[in-house]
Amino acid sequence: MLFRHCLPVFALAATACGAAPDAVAQNAAPQAPRTLTVTGAGEAAAAPDMAVLSIGVETEGATAADALRDNSEKMRAVIDKLKALGVAERDIQTSGLSVNPRYDYKARGETPRLIGFVASNTVTAKLRDLEEAGAILDQTVQVGANTIRNLSFAFSDPQPLYDAARRDAVAHARSKAELLSEAAGVRLGPVLTIHESQAYAPSPPLAMARMEAAADVSVPLQGGESVVTANVTIVYEIE
Repeated sequence: MLFRHCLPVFALAATACGAAPDAVAQNAAPQAPRTLTVTGAGEAAAAPDMAVLSIGVETEGATAADALRDNSEKMRAVIDKLKALGVAERDIQTSGLSVNPRYDYKARGETPRLIGFVASNTVTAKLRDLEEAGAILDQTVQVGANTIRNLSFAFSDPQPLYDAARRDAVAHARSKAELLSEAAGVRLGPVLTIHESQAYAPSPPLAMARMEAAADVSVPLQGGESVVTANVTIVYEIE
């Protein structure tokens, strides 16, 4: 009788023990894939088709009102001239306006003496026709502009260059990945992730230049070539 009661208990224990390996296998975490991470750099260059610069007027007066009044008249003439020469209103933006006192600091040991005021007004202009840019600058100087700042060159539509730089960066990364996988004796698998960062390298700004109102020749501007760069990081799976 004792033997008959113990047999089912033994069979139940054996069944439970037999099921344990399957349960462990089902709960095991999947193995992470082996990966290869590479970076690629690409660039595309072209001649810029637009100049961006600040055109300013500085005036002096015995009072702040005098300096500002004279400045406003001359700046209005500059803006009107830009528009008459074909610069769109959307491409002309006021970027600075100030009125400051002028002091005489020559007398040592004495309190600086107020001798007048200086008014300054600046607009940032986009000149979309580089062939006419020099003549435009010359004519704005003739109507009152006397400062030129922060000249740089740009592209009116940089998107095609960005796309070309991206393609170059991806091709560079792929070439590196193929070389590394071959050298390591492994097989390159599909792309898992792609991360992109980019930067546009404009021409360095031109230092501030003081323009003489008597200028009678077009200002020479040479746009040269500007480069757009792109960088990507690509993660490949190793088969």
